Amino acid sequence: MNKSYAGIDFFRLIAAVLVITIHTSPLASFTQTGDFMLTRILARVAVPFFFMTSGFFLISRYSRNNDKLKKFIKKTAVIYIISILIYIPVNIYNGYFELDNFIPRFLQDLLFDGTMYHLWYLPASALGAWIAWHLVKRLDYPKAMIAAAVLYLIGLLGDSYYGIAEKIPALNAFYQLVSQISDYTRNGIFFAPIFFILGGLIADTGPRPFKKSACGFCISLACMTAEGLILHKFALQRHDSMYVFLLPCMYWLFGMILHFQGKRFKRIRTLSLCIYIIHPIMIIAVRLIAKVFRLQNLLIENSLLHFSAVCLLSAVFGIAATALLNKCLSKNIRPDTDTDRAWIEVNLENLVHNAQILKNAMPPDCRLMAVVKADAYGHGAFKIASCLEKNGVKAFAVATVDEGIQLRQYGIRGQILILGYTAVRRAADLKRYDLIQTLISYEYAEALNRQGFSVKAHIKIDTGMHRLGISYDAPSDIENIFSLDRLKICGIYTHLCRSDSLRDKDVAYTRRQIKHFYDLIHTLQDRGVAIPELHIQSSYGLFNYPELQCDYVRAGIALYGTLSSPNDETIRKLDLRPVLALKSRVVLIRTVPKGDSVGYAEAFIAQRDSRIAIIPIGYADGVPRNLSCGAGKIRIKQYTVPIVGCICMDQLAADVTEVEDIEVGDIVTFIAAETDSELSAPQVARHADSISNELLCRLGKRLPVTEK
Repeated sequence: MNKSYAGIDFFRLIAAVLVITIHTSPLASFTQTGDFMLTRILARVAVPFFFMTSGFFLISRYSRNNDKLKKFIKKTAVIYIISILIYIPVNIYNGYFELDNFIPRFLQDLLFDGTMYHLWYLPASALGAWIAWHLVKRLDYPKAMIAAAVLYLIGLLGDSYYGIAEKIPALNAFYQLVSQISDYTRNGIFFAPIFFILGGLIADTGPRPFKKSACGFCISLACMTAEGLILHKFALQRHDSMYVFLLPCMYWLFGMILHFQGKRFKRIRTLSLCIYIIHPIMIIAVRLIAKVFRLQNLLIENSLLHFSAVCLLSAVFGIAATALLNKCLSKNIRPDTDTDRAWIEVNLENLVHNAQILKNAMPPDCRLMAVVKADAYGHGAFKIASCLEKNGVKAFAVATVDEGIQLRQYGIRGQILILGYTAVRRAADLKRYDLIQTLISYEYAEALNRQGFSVKAHIKIDTGMHRLGISYDAPSDIENIFSLDRLKICGIYTHLCRSDSLRDKDVAYTRRQIKHFYDLIHTLQDRGVAIPELHIQSSYGLFNYPELQCDYVRAGIALYGTLSSPNDETIRKLDLRPVLALKSRVVLIRTVPKGDSVGYAEAFIAQRDSRIAIIPIGYADGVPRNLSCGAGKIRIKQYTVPIVGCICMDQLAADVTEVEDIEVGDIVTFIAAETDSELSAPQVARHADSISNELLCRLGKRLPVTEK
């Protein structure tokens, strides 16, 4: 999440106040119906909002591991334990520890109901998050929503619709059994998961337009109000936390809130939590103050003043607790581990822009196939692929089966084509992860077919590159592949090996490749073969042969906003923007006397008293070693300075003698996300006698990927 959702932070406070209304009934002295509508209908959006907020930042089908979930549950458990300890005196006063069957009752409260009436939210949050996380990870959103909706329906019949369920013997017996485990069905099993999933769904798909969200919320709230009043009138409610229309109401409300963006306020987040936890103590405090000063008529009997006093005390003590917590936590702040040494910075807005520009340049009905092999050309396959799929890209290409499996584990649901060789013994993996395998020869296709697994495949045609693929002049072999019963042929493609050049001989060669491909397709059609989807162009194929009519364009380097070489000429000039920057920090500045050397082999000897900046990045991170000794440059602040000495595995040096205001901690740029910069990927690659593709793909795996 790189956006600042200020609306979420401010609504946390509103939700905390709404929770106080539930427990103080501010309108009870004036109108019972109005109080019911406020506290038992409108205020019921508060807790689902908290669940959805947690789900928004936690739940995603694009998920690599369980670390976020474990961290969330651990944090929630710590807060729950602290809250339990805070309320021990209150529990002692209430005689909680003197209850019959204390141990079973305590375990029930600990896991479901909360040891104080409002603390049920914390175990429900932890359990609901765990259920929602695994539903989404295993089933994806549609099926996960169905499963969570079934749980919610079960909870609904034990809550606001219990009056119907209790009249059906089987259901009544079921809910009697449930009540022995939890007093309420508004818990982490039946209530929380669907709101966590809704939050994650909105995070992955984005909210609807504000006006549509506002309209949807108003209609849903009106329907929920009518629903609540009808259920109340006919006395069907056992409790009143769950409504049918609460689900659409929360979906539209959360969408509205997300449109209020701006600077986030971490203290508001902590404050709302503190208010939620301590407000029951403030209710007791107000009652005590009223009794001591004989103000019962004012602070107790007048429900609105009672509510206001509780809110005021909760805010005061909440602010004090927040300040104390922030002071304690500030002592343990850890540095940003993503940016303490060296890192890759990706601009996802530029990525989305490039994808749209490429789509606009394609012929009608042609789709973008994003090539994300080699960790998305060094950009980080997780961030790149998930961002593209969220923005409508439904087809991806990788080099290996393990890259394809990794995308599936990341949560990618689109088509995934493996461009390279996969051992036939891994046919089960191809089937299990729904991957599309390239068929590189007729013999390979036969061997894959014999494995006994139904596998999707594209046929690679060798039209002149002479790497993988079946020769264009072997139509019988290709026709026979279509008859193999275990292979589902859903594509045919070739690769143009000289499409990046506009020299006459290279254009002529490329034209022959294209002709060979289409001649083969026509031959197969004449033989009655149903032609599947076709693709020929990669990035330069689109640049220089945009007229080709295919089903896909396999965009690799262009998707990342750069050319392979800075002097490449192309027919189509597209407004592509670089996505990647490679950065580090100055960690040491040392003075090197004239005549002393820096680094290995005395490759640099100071010709004057010099100031040398040491930077913790090296060839193990993908910085080419042949940029040593002045062949490469870097940028610190606005200054461009030369690399001196030999680039080491993990660090290098730069001469900053002529620059006065460079300090330890300053950010260093090796590759700039700028088209015309001398540190653009094509220019850096040129100085390293390479191309952008290789430079980017070689970036080290130990470099974290951050978003700009």
